[in-house]
Amino acid sequence: MKVTQQLRNLINKDEIIIAPGVFDGLSALLAKQAGFSTLYASGGAIARSAGYPDIGLITMTEVCSTLSHIVEVTGLPIIADADTGFGNEINVFRTVQTFERLGVAGLHIEDQNFPKRCGHLADKGLIAVEDMCQKIRVARNSVSDPDFVIIARTDAIAVEGFESAIKRAQAYVAAGADVIFVEAPETVTQIEEIARQITAPKLINMFHGGKTPYVSVESLQALGYRIVIIPSDLQRAAIKAMQTTLTAIAHKGDSLDVAEMLASFKEREAIVETEKYLSIAKPAIKSA
Repeated sequence: MKVTQQLRNLINKDEIIIAPGVFDGLSALLAKQAGFSTLYASGGAIARSAGYPDIGLITMTEVCSTLSHIVEVTGLPIIADADTGFGNEINVFRTVQTFERLGVAGLHIEDQNFPKRCGHLADKGLIAVEDMCQKIRVARNSVSDPDFVIIARTDAIAVEGFESAIKRAQAYVAAGADVIFVEAPETVTQIEEIARQITAPKLINMFHGGKTPYVSVESLQALGYRIVIIPSDLQRAAIKAMQTTLTAIAHKGDSLDVAEMLASFKEREAIVETEKYLSIAKPAIKSA
């Protein structure tokens, strides 16, 4: 079954989708091996993995290079962050076609000005509603696979207020979005009202430390949300682990003090399936 069909089937099931945010092939492999059915390729995490903040500094080409690794090593349905489509409607056309060719199952585009900012940063700006609706229509008409999932994100709560965010979301559904993503609700009441007022499938960004209050997965499912993304927790965990290991190395010249925190050599090679790749050459070696 195509990954696009897999994602649509998952959205249509009663069980909510939990999609951890991945940012390279290794983090994606680890998430797959942990048993997740769907992954979220976080644009912010991909930017930070290159050493930059999530403020529109990396190009579509750089994002696509990372996406190609994530898709290839997992074979899972990937929801990709396409930011604003990397420009206007013409850019959206090329972005959607390129992402589809890479093999992701769906993507989200947002109604911020280009270049965008992380959804939980201040001083965001929005494009006009009709301009975003045109982007959605272009995105829908750009794909060759009708099962490819188009997700529309609005950042309007922080800029124009909650009621504007609801009106924008409803307009984006009418324009052809399959799933709605209202970014950064600020209260539990807003989370509940989004669920009540938007009838289309809904995605929510849920993590500790942002503008959105934490709501359990069970409660989100009861409210009718279909997808929960957790964009940066894997990367935040990796940052802390690397800082701890670097501190140990700086103090003593080795990592023995934190050895129990490190994957073993054997574990590392198993994760990236070294033996599978080496076995490809074994018959040729024997016949030589």
